[in-house]
Amino acid sequence: MDDSRWKLSVLKIVGLMMIFSAQICFGDTDPRDKASICGSWLSTSSRVVSVGGDPCAEGWQGVQCVNSNITGIILNGANLGGELGENLGAFVSIIQIDLSNNHIGGHIPSSLPPTINSLMLSGNQLTGSIPDSLSSLGQMTDLHLNNNHLNGVIPDSFQQLTPLINLDLSANNLSGPLPPSMASLSSLTTLHLQDNHLTGVLDVLQDLPLIALDVENNLLSGPIPPKLLTIPNFRSAGNPFNTTIIPSPSPPVSSPSPSSFGPLPPEIGPGIQVFGQPPPDQPASSGKLKSFMNKKVVWVAIGGFLILVVLAFALCFCMSKCRKKKSTVKVSKDGIAKNSTLNVLKPPEHGENSKNSLTMSSSKGEKVETISKNKEEHVIDMTKVNASSFSTRPLPPQPSPREGVIVKPISAPPATSRRTVKTLNSAKFFSIASLQEYTNSFSPENLVGSGMLATVYKAELPNGKLLAIKKLDNATSRKWSDDQFMELVSNVTKLRNENIVGLEGYCLEHGQRLFVYDYCENGTLHEALHLNDELHEKLSWNSRVHVALQIARALEYLHEVCQPAVVHHNLKSTNILFDSELNGRVSDCGLAPLLPSSHISQLQGSGYGGPELESGNYTYQSDVYCFGVIMLELFTGRKAFDSSRPRGEQFLVRWAISQLHDIEALSRMVDPSLRAACSSKSLSRFADIISLCVQPEPEFRPPMSEIVQSLLHMIQRNP
Repeated sequence: MDDSRWKLSVLKIVGLMMIFSAQICFGDTDPRDKASICGSWLSTSSRVVSVGGDPCAEGWQGVQCVNSNITGIILNGANLGGELGENLGAFVSIIQIDLSNNHIGGHIPSSLPPTINSLMLSGNQLTGSIPDSLSSLGQMTDLHLNNNHLNGVIPDSFQQLTPLINLDLSANNLSGPLPPSMASLSSLTTLHLQDNHLTGVLDVLQDLPLIALDVENNLLSGPIPPKLLTIPNFRSAGNPFNTTIIPSPSPPVSSPSPSSFGPLPPEIGPGIQVFGQPPPDQPASSGKLKSFMNKKVVWVAIGGFLILVVLAFALCFCMSKCRKKKSTVKVSKDGIAKNSTLNVLKPPEHGENSKNSLTMSSSKGEKVETISKNKEEHVIDMTKVNASSFSTRPLPPQPSPREGVIVKPISAPPATSRRTVKTLNSAKFFSIASLQEYTNSFSPENLVGSGMLATVYKAELPNGKLLAIKKLDNATSRKWSDDQFMELVSNVTKLRNENIVGLEGYCLEHGQRLFVYDYCENGTLHEALHLNDELHEKLSWNSRVHVALQIARALEYLHEVCQPAVVHHNLKSTNILFDSELNGRVSDCGLAPLLPSSHISQLQGSGYGGPELESGNYTYQSDVYCFGVIMLELFTGRKAFDSSRPRGEQFLVRWAISQLHDIEALSRMVDPSLRAACSSKSLSRFADIISLCVQPEPEFRPPMSEIVQSLLHMIQRNP
């Protein structure tokens, strides 16, 4: 090959390389760094950085370079959105990434740059679990993933992270025990794990050089290791410590001698004592100690005798009062008990042999049966409820379709109230210990899902009944005092309708706030339409119309039966649950006061927000718009917002609204699995209802009672 041909070949190769690099980024920055930042950065926020250009040569915002290598990306609080790219690990020399306090969603990439020293992703909207690839970050000194929506267990990937100094995983939805490899963090001085759902014990942390440790508001149990109590900044409130440890019974002692009493154990912390042998320089007994103990035994005996006397008098007094009350119960001619706490359920019948039965119910609901010795013998048979002395109270009866339900509206003031918490007469109380038992200590196997407000676990009661435990995120929970939370529970309990997921009870203990709901075993409408092929096949056209009717009836109940009207504020396909018979039931009813101020913008971004949300106004008519979007999902099988589709089709309403009155377009829009199973008339009627619900002007949207009637007429014409 002569020199001219060789030079021409080289020029061609160089030209091709320039064209290729121009399609990604061009300039002098290391090509691997350019590829990584273009992929990751653009998926994070296309508004900050353009497609072309050279990051280091042009001095991109927030990008730090040394020569041709990117060494840092610092964009704290830059209002970034989107998701992190999977090629984040392609950076060659980067040592610092700070994207905290933005709106970045999605998962943490499994590929992370091994050269990183500081990774700051706190204050975003990250979901999913913490990747196992942490084990490759052997130079990491600071890791901050707090204030996100991360779930699952903390991976056992800390063996190689010995340089790690600061670790913050607080205010997420992490569960399970602390991983054993945390014991390898020999340089760790600050650890924040508060406001999660962590379980197990703290033993793995006891030999670390910690200066600050915060594990508040978790589900940690067992005794606190004494070494941790010496940490200068140690916070552990809001955990059921020592509640799961059952002390072994002590052997019976017939007559303890004074010498058997050792010194009292020294107190280390509030309610925590370390039990051990007495100090070697302290004598086991002395003359003064014997005298003191003898006097102590005498006084204890005298005190016990006085207590028994008082109890005996109290028992006699109570028995006399009870006899007096029984003797004053009067039954009127119509069989109603007066001047007593008993309500007659069954009037006496005179056609029986020699006994007249009288069935009554007590205000406590206990099952009691007494038989008098008089000739006119009465049997008092109470209603069937749990006879346990600490059993929960029955829920209020479901109102008739047009019976007004009074729900007291509340707001979320600051959590500063310290008043005595009032008990509820209509919701069951569940202890943390019982919920731990029912959920296998909130194990990942029982994790149903996590959302904006809470993490949901499946619970199985000893009788086999399934419940859904919704544990509020601690960031949400901290805004409410105990009294305000109880008032919210009281209001939600009043919402009783067959098309609404019913609240069974609540838990308010150890700083935890949980709702206990009926369990719907077939998941959500979103899963059935977009994720679960088996359920998708069961959603025939007729079943979809019936699901729409069930949702409409739930909203009719909230808007037009409850007084004042209850606005859902968060109606979308992920909040429509399916029971065992595939009936649609609306969840999260009455929880609008818990929603954060950023909820409206998130609802708009998800495709469910009407135009009026741009001005911050959300009314019951906004619920109607959301219902129209859900009907469109049922109709088309598409998501309300789908970023994988072409730009003009990403928002479902914008794409569909101009086609809702075109018969030919409707046949093309309908879910492909339904095209051969529904008539054009049925499609047209369904589309007409949708078009009314998603009108841009809220005042023109129909009330839910009219929508219910329209769906009923549609079903009657096409049974």
